[in-house]
Amino acid sequence: MTLTQLSYIVAVDKYRHFATAAEKSYVTQPTLSMQIHKLEDELGITIFDRSKSPVIPTEIGEKVIEQAKTILKESKQLSDIANFKENELKGTFKVGIIPTVAPYLVPLFLRSFLKKYPQVYLIFEELLTQEVIEQLGNDQLDAGIIATPTDQSFIYTEDLFVEPFLGYLSHNHPLVEKEKLSVDDLDRTNIWLLNEGHCFRDQAVKLCKETTKKNNSSPIEFKSGNLETLKRLVEQNFGMTLLPWTAVQEFDSNCANAIVKEFEDPVPSRKLRLIFGRKHLKQTIIAAFKESICSSIPKALKTTDKRVLIE
Repeated sequence: MTLTQLSYIVAVDKYRHFATAAEKSYVTQPTLSMQIHKLEDELGITIFDRSKSPVIPTEIGEKVIEQAKTILKESKQLSDIANFKENELKGTFKVGIIPTVAPYLVPLFLRSFLKKYPQVYLIFEELLTQEVIEQLGNDQLDAGIIATPTDQSFIYTEDLFVEPFLGYLSHNHPLVEKEKLSVDDLDRTNIWLLNEGHCFRDQAVKLCKETTKKNNSSPIEFKSGNLETLKRLVEQNFGMTLLPWTAVQEFDSNCANAIVKEFEDPVPSRKLRLIFGRKHLKQTIIAAFKESICSSIPKALKTTDKRVLIE
């Protein structure tokens, strides 16, 4: 019995498909299937009912898989212990980060963190909020960065900063003449929003009194999971979108491609949070990671005056 074999049965249980599990485990399907057969032979049981589609665990297989998850989690903790020293930060640190934060926040602190802690190997993965929480629960991540509160009992939360929303308008948009936007403006404008599942979309919808479909008079329907795509649409003179402050690094209210508008007080904002599941072992890396982020953000984000959280 090996940890690799245990990871394979956990993968098949997760994806309920041998080919997909093999792909996600970076092995061929015959290799994965052979190793699972070996484990079943060693234990003298059948872990998966292969007659079903999708494949499902047998009754005894479910118990084996749960124990496998525990063993894999404990093996990771052994690695953490081996790499942990009070006076030295060392080891792999895997972070899940939502797509509306990753491209704007990570470049702000990455270079300084790596320079200060060269023995920490950072792995970032862009995930939706729910995926970050699930992977923390499965011990697949060491930490996550999200923009909504979570009430999961196994998750610890540290606040990072509060980030204002901005309006990003095409030059021919009717609101460009306003000095600042108000929340009431948003119920009568054309607003491009992200796909469902993105917390920034949910926050934007809370600001709007009507849905995008009802408001949007454009003959175009565009579903996107990327804020940069929505920005490009605005820059081609199609409506407007909402952006987090960090998405407009050097914002100029009269930039060449589009117009950036601030909101009147109280400014709608979101709170960025660092979340993690284990409070021991990698606590020193977590603390250093948070300190690096907070010391690297622009001064404008270090105040919460006259901001209202949209969560």
